[in-house]
Amino acid sequence: MDDLGLKDKVAIVTGAGGGIGREIALALANEGVKIIANDIGVSLSGEGGSIRPAEETCGLITQKGGKAIPDTNSVTSWTSASKIIENALDHFSQIDIVVNNAGILRDVIFHKMDPKDWTDVIDVHLNGSFYISRAAATIFREQNSGSFVHMTSTSGLIGN
Repeated sequence: MDDLGLKDKVAIVTGAGGGIGREIALALANEGVKIIANDIGVSLSGEGGSIRPAEETCGLITQKGGKAIPDTNSVTSWTSASKIIENALDHFSQIDIVVNNAGILRDVIFHKMDPKDWTDVIDVHLNGSFYISRAAATIFREQNSGSFVHMTSTSGLIGN
């Protein structure tokens, strides 16, 4: 396997408790990246809330000898997004990669969408990406390096 130069880097992956986020976290961990597996443990419809999905991702990583820490702070506020950054620094003393993958689904035709559903989607997808990226940007600037990966979907771009 080619060395991608990722060994001992630290990545925050939001929405890492399942799906694409989990697979991104596992792929990075397979390259030697230390992972902050951020997930608040709710369904795509926003129900529930548990550390279990983030812990399961971390368990898959640590079983293979990798390093991973679960994080259940929400990306939807400046304060909680900043805590995700603090968690990475507290555990691994650095941040090199932020993958903004967290997402929710409010699959409602536009003319029937409740304003709260709109706000929830904007808070996770748009504001969440801003808050976590902005919180990491200060660190990236100080160390003169860092990478952002921002995710979207065709549902977000053109709707279902």
